[in-house]
Amino acid sequence: MEEVLNRVNNVKDLRKLNIKEKQKLADEIRELILKTVSKTGGHLASNLGVVELTIALHSVFKTPRDSIIWDVGHQTYVHKILTGRKDKMDTLRQLNGIAGFPKTSESEFDCFNTGHSSTSISVALGMARANKLANINNKVIAVIGDGALTGGMAQEALNDAGASNTDVTVILNDNEMSISKNVGGMTYFLSKLRTKKFYTRTNARIKMVTQKIPGVGKYIVRIAQKIKRGIKQVFIKKMYYEDIGFTYLGPVDGHDIEKLESVFKTSKSIKGPVLIHVVTKKGKGYKIAEENPDKFHSTSSFNIETGKPVKEKKDDYAKVFGNKLLELAKKDDKIVAVSAAMIDGTGLKEFKKQLPNRIFDVGIAEQHALGMAAGLAKNGFKPVVSIYSSFYQRAYDQVIHDICIQNLPVVMCVDRAGIVGNDGETHQGIFDMAFFSIIPNITIMAPKNFEELEKMLEEAVLLNSPVVIRYPRGGEGETKFEKCDNVELGKAEILKEGKDLTIVAIGKMVERAMEVSNLLKEQGIDCEVINARFLKPLDTCTIETSIRKTRNVISIEDGILRGGLGTSINELINESKIDGVHMKAYGYDDIFVQHGSVAELEKLNGLDAKSIALSIQILEKLSEL
Repeated sequence: MEEVLNRVNNVKDLRKLNIKEKQKLADEIRELILKTVSKTGGHLASNLGVVELTIALHSVFKTPRDSIIWDVGHQTYVHKILTGRKDKMDTLRQLNGIAGFPKTSESEFDCFNTGHSSTSISVALGMARANKLANINNKVIAVIGDGALTGGMAQEALNDAGASNTDVTVILNDNEMSISKNVGGMTYFLSKLRTKKFYTRTNARIKMVTQKIPGVGKYIVRIAQKIKRGIKQVFIKKMYYEDIGFTYLGPVDGHDIEKLESVFKTSKSIKGPVLIHVVTKKGKGYKIAEENPDKFHSTSSFNIETGKPVKEKKDDYAKVFGNKLLELAKKDDKIVAVSAAMIDGTGLKEFKKQLPNRIFDVGIAEQHALGMAAGLAKNGFKPVVSIYSSFYQRAYDQVIHDICIQNLPVVMCVDRAGIVGNDGETHQGIFDMAFFSIIPNITIMAPKNFEELEKMLEEAVLLNSPVVIRYPRGGEGETKFEKCDNVELGKAEILKEGKDLTIVAIGKMVERAMEVSNLLKEQGIDCEVINARFLKPLDTCTIETSIRKTRNVISIEDGILRGGLGTSINELINESKIDGVHMKAYGYDDIFVQHGSVAELEKLNGLDAKSIALSIQILEKLSEL
């Protein structure tokens, strides 16, 4: 049989195929995804697991008229291949290429931008209600994983949708459990039976007639309902969904296209909210990923034959953090770790192995993670919470309400701070300094290298108040700093003295400041370089002394400018009434940063060393005119 994928350029081509052709198409799509991700990096296991599911969805539902909202969205590579972007897959997650997540600007088939977990049901319900108000009969489908259901927002949406009597379909992509043929086959059969109009009409008629029996009618109906519920509890495990108002279908084998299409067709005739339970296997079709789904959830480029990364992985900030926290916890039994479904990603794997009773993985539930940490702190423990920067946004109220108002000693480690690169707008960690800095009772620090991260962690667990430590994805840069002073609360570090220009930087951008200083030295500009270390409290004394000396200052940060380091230095200049100062802040100026490599994005935003040095030279010339 000739290659089927060559004949499928859009969903219209897909819908012309028979089942055997679709099965072959699934194999070919897996090959394309494997080939692509091995070169570009990306989310592999989740995409390999939803191939048949995606084929069935686009075969049955009339997309783009019908809307599919993909929760998180990292599993949409198959969707993109089937909706006209097959020939662009080699640009996946590359600058100006196709995104690794749904983007409405990229295709009409991407009906909503997603990137964070547990949002799809809320969005789908909103769209379905809009359709109802506008008398539009289009279908709205939310595809959500079992992990994402641990998010509180998903539960809130289920609760609302179940009581809404709105035509919305939720597909639960369950990739943690396997189907039992006996139970699975029976529940699939029962779910089909219960949705047949004949069954529904007959059940209603029997109930109506029985209720009319004098004296005992209503009693018999109640007994029958209890028996029915008991039988359903035996055969259908997920009755929770029916209890809150959904029609539950499944579980169905998520790798059987024929069964998937059948249950999807059945769902289209059901009024009100429907939940379809689909069981899939992460990494399906690539044995190495099937055996290591966590490792291949998100991966850099790798060798297909061995599964090993093309570039040897070195120490990174997450690993250094995890090792240091374990060391500290062994000395202090009050230290505990908290994670939100990212123990491996945040470097806590060894902590879990050695101190399993003192680490709490709460699932994709950042709000709960910080609220629980507040409870731990209130009762005398020292919780250290490790979450990615872009996900701390989801728990902002808990930081303020549960932690900072009560001034509780919770250490909030912000991994993936700054630009993370190829995952794009939803994952760039550029807002954390700004939204943390306005909260009272909080200390914010950022290390310039691994050694400083260790010192900051040592200091943080001793402070009896809320602390934020932010650090980037990956490892150290090329610059080897000659010194790393002990970390003192609110104290900056002068790395190089100079007389012409003060450069104040924080976190990973301290290395950038040194690079800029070296470039400007070649132009005869003598720079003083200050490692701020603390955004809050800012070392106003050290920075003000330097500014009064040079009368020229720039700040460099890997975050949004408003509310960050540049804002703090401008406030210092104004409050201290330092006249005649030339000030320029370098950072991200009121934008969402697209996907691309970190180096490309920094250069695009004028944050590479050469761009900064060149702009300073231009400013220097202008000031002389």
